[in-house]
Amino acid sequence: MRVAEFYQQVQAEVAKAVIGQERVVDQLLVAILANGHVLLEGVPGIAKTLLVRTLSKTLELQYARVQFTPDLMPSDVIGTNIFNQQASEFQLRTGPIFTNVLLADEINRTPPKTQAALLEAMEERQATIDGVRYLLPQPFLVFATQNPIEFEGTYPLPEAQQDRFLLKVLLNYPDPRVETEIYRRYHQGFRATALEEAGVQPVANAEILAQLRQEVNALQVEERIFNYIQEIVSATRKSGDLLVGASPRAGIALVLCGKALAAIRGRDFVIPDDIKELALPVLRHRVMLRPEVEIEGLSVDRVLTGLIDAQTVPR
Repeated sequence: MRVAEFYQQVQAEVAKAVIGQERVVDQLLVAILANGHVLLEGVPGIAKTLLVRTLSKTLELQYARVQFTPDLMPSDVIGTNIFNQQASEFQLRTGPIFTNVLLADEINRTPPKTQAALLEAMEERQATIDGVRYLLPQPFLVFATQNPIEFEGTYPLPEAQQDRFLLKVLLNYPDPRVETEIYRRYHQGFRATALEEAGVQPVANAEILAQLRQEVNALQVEERIFNYIQEIVSATRKSGDLLVGASPRAGIALVLCGKALAAIRGRDFVIPDDIKELALPVLRHRVMLRPEVEIEGLSVDRVLTGLIDAQTVPR
């Protein structure tokens, strides 16, 4: 199976449960093919959880969901050793992190100590429990959600943890036509908890996904693309509107994501438009606005768009 064929099949299956989010699905598939984690931001009720569940089923990957709350402990996420009185020994009880797709729901509602429990897993694909390291299943992908408008009782994600997310994807309200179709589907009996009834079927599995990633890795990237990426990333560090610019990890993310996007578009090479299309989701969580700029009403996306548009597109 080629990546472009895989992309078309996944989009068709996801559309059986989620409509009007094709661009978001594009970005999530880019992250999956690039073996990266995703931070999903949007108000409640716009299908963030449904989208991740549907993708997991379509890719036949093990799925687990954790509701992050203020009283959640690190051991609740990664697991712990429990003493078995009958066997007179400690036995490992793994946490929900031992899965292929982990949905960290409302990740900013749990304290930094528990948020940090994900850091090792996201970076190293392993978890340390009582000094012993355990490898996580492959693939291992984190999809974390957060509410952009409700800040009471939340703990902002540390910059180091945000940087571990390959993409930050924004989900907006559907347009009127799509929203009306959503109402019609539920009227006709669609249930978000019963994807089988909607006809959602697997089109790949972990083994096929690993093969597709090899195809993505083999794509060609010309020197002009590397230079274009470096100019965009460097511009964030020179901007007077940004307090913190993007690190080289952002440039690496653009390279990996650009290759994945080119592959799902049916090309074996990256073009500047691939980089430009993905620059916002790659960069928006890796930079920080100056306070005075934020007071003036400028957003991160608006500043970044100006910086990206100012760069000379290679021919």
